[in-house]
Amino acid sequence: MKLTLLSFFVISFIHFSHSIPEKFTSIFSFGDSLTDTGNFLLSGALTFPSISQLPYGMTYFHRPTGRCSDGRLVVDFIAESQGLPFLPPYLASNQTFRQGVNFAVAGATAMNPEVLHDMGISRYIWTNYSLSTQLRWFDELKPSLCKTTQECSEYFKKSLFLVGEIGGNDYNYAFFSGKTAAEVTSIVPKVVQAIAEAIQVLVKRGATNLLVPGNLPVGCSSAYLTLFATEEKEEYDVRNGCLKKLNAFARYHNELLQLAMEELRKKYPKTRIIYADYYTAAMRFAHAPGHFGFGRGALQTCCGGGGPYNFNVTARCGHPGSHACVDPSDYVSWDGIHLTEAAYHHIADGLLKGSFTDLPLMI
Repeated sequence: MKLTLLSFFVISFIHFSHSIPEKFTSIFSFGDSLTDTGNFLLSGALTFPSISQLPYGMTYFHRPTGRCSDGRLVVDFIAESQGLPFLPPYLASNQTFRQGVNFAVAGATAMNPEVLHDMGISRYIWTNYSLSTQLRWFDELKPSLCKTTQECSEYFKKSLFLVGEIGGNDYNYAFFSGKTAAEVTSIVPKVVQAIAEAIQVLVKRGATNLLVPGNLPVGCSSAYLTLFATEEKEEYDVRNGCLKKLNAFARYHNELLQLAMEELRKKYPKTRIIYADYYTAAMRFAHAPGHFGFGRGALQTCCGGGGPYNFNVTARCGHPGSHACVDPSDYVSWDGIHLTEAAYHHIADGLLKGSFTDLPLMI
């Protein structure tokens, strides 16, 4: 009996210990302003200087860090959950990248700028640091992280690769350049292809755990609600006030992205390619903002220069004529395009709990 009980406890302990998810030991992040932790500012770009000063960073850091929010981003909350430091931007000097690095750049596109230029979509591009440039940075860094195939395999199997959100700027630049909805819709397959190719490159470099976010519901964005305002009431969702066609556009991108990811999973069955459903996670705020503590609703912007949604293109957050709210946690939208720390926290929490991923995030 004693042996039987001892065996039971040993087996139970082994099963329990193996059932506890392991934490990632490093994170490598690619993307745009939803993920950038300072690369855009460090690149020396001057077309978006407002993020270099308060009120950006007012909530958590109490200083501007290059993040396009009042505080932490989804990638910051994921890093915290793994016991890792906030990811340093790749362009930062005197940093150690052993526990991860952020390659994301505000304004970055999935497609190369040259391709967008050929499409007549280059007027508003902020930066040339597209996804392909970020992948090149990773290749340049890789030899300092691991030398042999075996060493890299051991290292990267405990690493998380966050690929996105990316692609939103390809569409932003197209819309802001005056392209019609049909014209912008026609480039979605090309944007998704660029993301899929980036995933494939990373898998070939040794990535085995990749988290790939879809697009947010842009029809609920204060910027888009202002720039594409219409008197046609049927254009708005009666449940939340968002623009229906723009949200349908975001869903179309997300559907194609998930189909591309399914093909990659078939091609690389030993790799975990996880879809992060930013769209559904954020739509909760539009449907029931009060449930998440957003007393000002989901469509009003915390930091802006007036107007129906407190977004004014001539007085954007950080520019003369704009002002920041007292409590950003009361809002979903930070500056009309980006979300508040509070909103990002809810999204990250949903991803970590598996509520908005199609595979468990943890290994």
